[in-house]
Amino acid sequence: MRIATTIFLTDRTISPTRLAHELEQRGFSGLYLPEHTHIPVARDTAAPQGGELPDMYGRTLDPFVALGQAAAVTERLHLGTGITLVAQHDPIGLAKQVATLDHLSGGRFTLGIGYGWNVEEAADHGVEWPTRRELVRDRMALMRALWAPEPTAYVGQYSSVHASTAYPKPVQPPRELGPGHPLYGPRTLIGGAAGPKLFAAIADHADGWLPIGGRGLTETLPVLHQVWETAGRDPKSLQVVPYAVKPNRGKLAHYAELGIEEVVLQLPSEAEPELLRVLDDFAQYL
Repeated sequence: MRIATTIFLTDRTISPTRLAHELEQRGFSGLYLPEHTHIPVARDTAAPQGGELPDMYGRTLDPFVALGQAAAVTERLHLGTGITLVAQHDPIGLAKQVATLDHLSGGRFTLGIGYGWNVEEAADHGVEWPTRRELVRDRMALMRALWAPEPTAYVGQYSSVHASTAYPKPVQPPRELGPGHPLYGPRTLIGGAAGPKLFAAIADHADGWLPIGGRGLTETLPVLHQVWETAGRDPKSLQVVPYAVKPNRGKLAHYAELGIEEVVLQLPSEAEPELLRVLDDFAQYL
């Protein structure tokens, strides 16, 4: 099982370059970074974990800039977002960022995507909350048109692009959504809680699922597999990566029994000394 990590990197934590170097030296498989552009002070949206929202949410580094730094100082470490708030991006610009990072890292990038939780943050980006899922699907389709090997136009409900020259292309080869329907771009995983809408989206336009916390997989994995296969996807190609996991040996052994091949452990948003201590502790799971 590959053991990757995630962390809220901020202006007060260890730097991306130092963390990436230390992860690769110890043998961790990857680094995933979350995204928040800003956190409106006045908001009605409750924090995901309840209570007060931790300070790190409003201090988070841009994941693409930070992962670009990490790519430059590593050779094997896989890099990912957990998650990119696709609805809050211009899809043409985001397609360029994703392809550039995958190109410069030699195909080491995973695009974790999601729908977000902060209504006020999304509203500042012009996102209408009830239609955010459809908006994300539309923008992913536009991005994949730009990642296609030949100039490909896209006209969707929310956005469109002319058939265009758009390089670099992502390094990772296309996968099959179904006969004659290639899936272009880097490995794409959708984060979120189990449910019919999420599982339908995963089967429709992703490579798998980032279940936050990794709880309840014994019950939910068979449901996702059924949705996946009903959509005509190859049963062997589904990837499920438990995300932001607080590890123990029993939990990781259970994941292995379920056939999971990668787990992302949650690191604390701390300065370098404390962070390196936690890395040394987590190294027992490698």
